[in-house]
Amino acid sequence: MFTSYSSSKPSSLSSPTMNFLATSEAKKPLPKSVIFATSGIGGCLGWAVVHPFNTIAVRSNLASASGQTFSLSKMLKTDGFMSLYDGLSAGVARQVFYATSRFGLFETFRDMLHEYRGKTDFAARVGVGAITGGIAAYLSCPMEVCVVRMSNDVSLPVNERRNYTSLYDTFTRTLREEGVGAFWRGSNPFVTRAMLVGVFQVATLDQFKDFYAETLQQKRNSIPNVFCAAMTSGLIYSLATMPLEAAKNRMASQKPDPVTGKLPFTGTIQTVTKVAKDKGFLALYNGFIPYYLRCGGHTVSMFIIVQMLRDLFCAYNLEYSPK
Repeated sequence: MFTSYSSSKPSSLSSPTMNFLATSEAKKPLPKSVIFATSGIGGCLGWAVVHPFNTIAVRSNLASASGQTFSLSKMLKTDGFMSLYDGLSAGVARQVFYATSRFGLFETFRDMLHEYRGKTDFAARVGVGAITGGIAAYLSCPMEVCVVRMSNDVSLPVNERRNYTSLYDTFTRTLREEGVGAFWRGSNPFVTRAMLVGVFQVATLDQFKDFYAETLQQKRNSIPNVFCAAMTSGLIYSLATMPLEAAKNRMASQKPDPVTGKLPFTGTIQTVTKVAKDKGFLALYNGFIPYYLRCGGHTVSMFIIVQMLRDLFCAYNLEYSPK
């Protein structure tokens, strides 16, 4: 998470501030409960900011899957502005599981590995990021399926709509009509994507902070610095993971063939290769711009919110350090 850097000029600092800086290294680390709670709250609030971009990305990608051309203006005219928030409840519920476990487990496993090895290096962060990202994605798969279905249902032909009314309705009907296995339909690309996000995000975010601090003379970990680094990091992992996102969307929203009863998509590689063969490779990148805005925007908003929450906790609990 973010690290606070202090000025070398002591004259402008008050005595309490100097005492805090002098003793910060002796302060206790944040409790695990606070780490998990702030991760989950930050993830939920960050998702509320970027959910409209996710809705546009899902609809654009699935419109391509059905041979249609997605139009944002037509969507807003037909379904209204609030249709951008279709599936918001499922998206926030997903973050309760995904963000809480992903970032909470990352910091927990990272610290455990540090105690065992005596150091935390680049390779350790990448490995822990990949593992915890995969675990978090698998745990949150049921909510991800609900997000995709609720976000896209209204855009389907009337006779193909499931007409979900709420997160509870989506969850219970999917469980009753298709069985518990439907919640992990598309889990392979979702988990693989989450592992890649963990790798690319961890591997590049700090590097880009240093890059922009040097080239643009930004203060490291300032809001402009975090914004630029997160959006650049988001661009890299968006490019790397968009095909997996497209595969996940198709697998999560698919229906069995009415004649054969078989599902058209059966696995990650089969889905990606089938789409590339039938629609062209670039079809896997339909909806990329809103997907990128979702990835970069969520990274920026979530990290800033998490750090603000941890700083607030430490302001009222002086024995703890937010570092």
